[in-house]
Amino acid sequence: MEPDKPDALEERILRRIPIEILALSAVLALPAALLFDPLTGLFFVAGGGFSALGFAWLKQSLTRFLARDRKGALRSGIVLYVLRLVLICAVFFLIILLYPKKLIAFVAGFSTVVPVSLAEGVRTLLLLRTWKD
Repeated sequence: MEPDKPDALEERILRRIPIEILALSAVLALPAALLFDPLTGLFFVAGGGFSALGFAWLKQSLTRFLARDRKGALRSGIVLYVLRLVLICAVFFLIILLYPKKLIAFVAGFSTVVPVSLAEGVRTLLLLRTWKD
C-alpha cells in the first residue's frame, strides 16, 4: 500500500467492507444459532447479507451518479435513496409480519456494518499514521 495512491487504498477498503460484513455476521450467527435456534442464526446471517448487498449497491450507485452532471446526479441519487429506503422498510415489514420474534436477530446482523466500518476506519488511521512516521 503506497501513500501516494490513496484512491487504490480507498477502493480496496470499499471492496473489503461487504465481505467483512458478511463474515462477521456469519461468525456471530453461529453462537446465536447455538444459543437460540438455527433459524435465529439464519436471520442473523441474512441481516448481514442484506447489509453487505446494500453497502455494495450504495458504493456502485454513488460511483455511477458522481460521474454524471450535478443536477442529474442529484435527481437520480434522491430517487435511488428513496427506493433503497422503501426496499429496506419492505424487508423489515415482511420480517415483522412473518417472523416477529426473529426481527432482533435480523437487525443485529444488519447492524454489523457499524463495527466493520469502525474497524476499517481505525485500521486506516493506523496505516496512515505509519506513513507519516
